[in-house]
Amino acid sequence: MRASTPMPMAIARGRCSALTSICLTTRPSASCLMRPRRFLTGGGADRMRISVIVPCRNEASHIEAFLDSVLAQQLPAIHDVLEVVVADGMSNDGTRALIDKRANADGRLMVVDNPASITSTALNLAAVRASGEIVVRMDVHTVYSPDYVRECVRALADTGATCVGGAWLPVGQGWPQQAIALAFSSRFGSGGAASRRIDFSGPVDTVYLGAWRREDLLRLGGFDESLVRNQDDELNLRIVRSGGVVWQSASIRSTYTPRASFVALFRQFYQYGYWKVPVIRKHRLPASPRHLAPFVFVAGLAGLTALTPWSTLARAALATVLGVYVLTALFSGAALARSPHRLRDAAGIAAAIACMHLGYGLGFGHALVELLLLRRMPGAVATRLTR
Repeated sequence: MRASTPMPMAIARGRCSALTSICLTTRPSASCLMRPRRFLTGGGADRMRISVIVPCRNEASHIEAFLDSVLAQQLPAIHDVLEVVVADGMSNDGTRALIDKRANADGRLMVVDNPASITSTALNLAAVRASGEIVVRMDVHTVYSPDYVRECVRALADTGATCVGGAWLPVGQGWPQQAIALAFSSRFGSGGAASRRIDFSGPVDTVYLGAWRREDLLRLGGFDESLVRNQDDELNLRIVRSGGVVWQSASIRSTYTPRASFVALFRQFYQYGYWKVPVIRKHRLPASPRHLAPFVFVAGLAGLTALTPWSTLARAALATVLGVYVLTALFSGAALARSPHRLRDAAGIAAAIACMHLGYGLGFGHALVELLLLRRMPGAVATRLTR
């Protein structure tokens, strides 16, 4: 992977770009958010084409197994058609050659260039190229149940929702990735987000990945290309604010491969926190307590630390806050840890939770200063890929 990525074109220009050539609107009418379900019946006259869109960059070690899994997906009806559109972010590790080879042998697979190398432009480019009535997003670092696509289509039909998806279920291999995966499942780590509850079906604020009717996705304006992170959350926010429904189904099953190190996890959540600020600014909405808590925690630690040379009370308060936090993280880790390495796993989960909270809080604070106070463009730390 390159040491850094070029600043996305959309960020430099301050607007979305990939979809402007087909004149899409960013303010959909309410009528476009709920569509008739006639094409979802699977009847002979209603033969359906389903498009899988895939953002991809430097995935040479994973792309072939991923494509095998996607192309073997079960469809709602035997005569339905699947196509896979991969948007390659200018890979330099041989990924593109592997995709091209598969595409030459299988007409269901096609590839498009994504010069900006960020996820939002990749998804928009792939959605424009897609020809299916249904668009299903699938990422390379995820393992899918064989009926994943079928269940996405079924959920769209049964609920009439604008966007459907499953829970965000991470599964790690080895240490510390297993500890990181368990931290994602911690209520203390995730703030109790419904998207982490694998048994939950119902309306939610956001889902993992997502599936849409293509006409709805395009009329919504696609993904905001000014966002390096949180572009899916922002799209779901637009859906809900426009009167649509985002629906999580327990039947849509997949497992996500998290970052493999604490440093990579910290960088990931730093960017999540950073890019939450542009979303809040764009939609003029207050930050939810779940998103604001990490920043308040980090700001409080910084303030108390600054006062410690002159205040005994500040030193005592800092020690108390840190002690309570560490104990809470350790107890949360112990509740999820698995034998025979319970102590190691508990410590690893606690460390991962700290990386998530501190990274998110610092990133949020950085964006407040850089974007709102100093009005600067996002720097490399906010735009560089973290995997």
